[in-house]
Amino acid sequence: MVTSAGADDRLRAAPHRPGFIPALEGMRALAAIGVLTTHVAFQTRSVDGSVLGAVWGRLDLAVALFFALSGFLLWRPHAAAARGGPAAPGFRRYLRHRVVRIWPAYLVVVVFVLVLLPDARGATPTVWLANLFIAQIYVPLSLTLGMTQMWTLSVEVSFYALLPLIAFAVVRLRGDRARLRIPLLLAAATISLSWGWIADALPLAAGVAPKNWLPGHLPWFVVGMVMAEMAAAPTRGRIATWIAGHRVAMSVVVVLAYAAACTPIAGPTGLAEVSSAQFAVKIVLGAIVGFGLLAPIVLRPAGRFRFLDSAVMQALGRWSYAIFIWHLAVLSAVFSLFGFGVFGGSMWAVWLLTLLITIGVAAASYGLIEEPARRAMRDAERRRSERRQAATDRDAGSAPAATSVSAARAGS
Repeated sequence: MVTSAGADDRLRAAPHRPGFIPALEGMRALAAIGVLTTHVAFQTRSVDGSVLGAVWGRLDLAVALFFALSGFLLWRPHAAAARGGPAAPGFRRYLRHRVVRIWPAYLVVVVFVLVLLPDARGATPTVWLANLFIAQIYVPLSLTLGMTQMWTLSVEVSFYALLPLIAFAVVRLRGDRARLRIPLLLAAATISLSWGWIADALPLAAGVAPKNWLPGHLPWFVVGMVMAEMAAAPTRGRIATWIAGHRVAMSVVVVLAYAAACTPIAGPTGLAEVSSAQFAVKIVLGAIVGFGLLAPIVLRPAGRFRFLDSAVMQALGRWSYAIFIWHLAVLSAVFSLFGFGVFGGSMWAVWLLTLLITIGVAAASYGLIEEPARRAMRDAERRRSERRQAATDRDAGSAPAATSVSAARAGS
């Protein structure tokens, strides 16, 4: 995305390593294309109140998929550690990886849009700072044309900050007590469904949309965390896990939940105001969709998903973050360069041009910004580890010599 927008970059960088699930990379690509598609549909007036328009508009639930992916991948080390696995990464390493994962390419997009995109020029210092520090959801009227999707990345960053606190809160639930983690996570998600009503009562400045803050979307992250707990549990043969991992059963669940989300019970698919009840329903249905799409993959990682595992989808998955952060800037350029009018129709022509150009830009962004930044971080970590190992070896080598000197002095 989500910005997803959020994911375990260690696994992304080394897909041959144990624990990597290739189908998740393909699913990440589908989420990015889903977000792109819903934005193209909206700006070509294809979200028009019809049944098909509702289907295009409700592809915004791809954000739920991004958030669930982040919840699963970032919580998986903690779920495994609670059951005797390796210790989860320390806070400094976790924070370093999160920053390097999202910020370098993101900063390039922000500068590009605010400097070069005609509709975004002349931004105030407040808008610049809110976007540079991914705080758009907290600063009034700071979402900018070409970057309005970044609100989801702001939510994602909030989750990054919260996750270590959640891990600390449940750190004692280990071994046999780890079974209590899922009920606690589900309880937190259930409580957060009241956020819509709370947000409406907050005395905030005009232009702030508190429904878009993390508490409102916490269930979408929690479903990923719950899947991480289920995947790490030793009793993998339970009926609930078997059903959740069944592709056909989960496909039916996804279709039914998505169809329900396209109805008025989940609110309008355009920019009209969403009631607190509709918001809560949309969050629940998005959580179901995210769970239904991911559970068969993460609970049966040895399964074959030929389409998601294909070379094309793997490449698109690697570029998915860049697709997400660049696509609205590209969409704006497509309207200008090819003579399409905003809200003027021609959805499929605009979609195809936007998708192809975005993929090209994303591939360049990944190769020139994202991967070099992660490679530099990995090299720095390797050098730091080598220095620590060398210091340990020196200390170990000097200990016997020091002991011999002490013994000699004692003998004299």
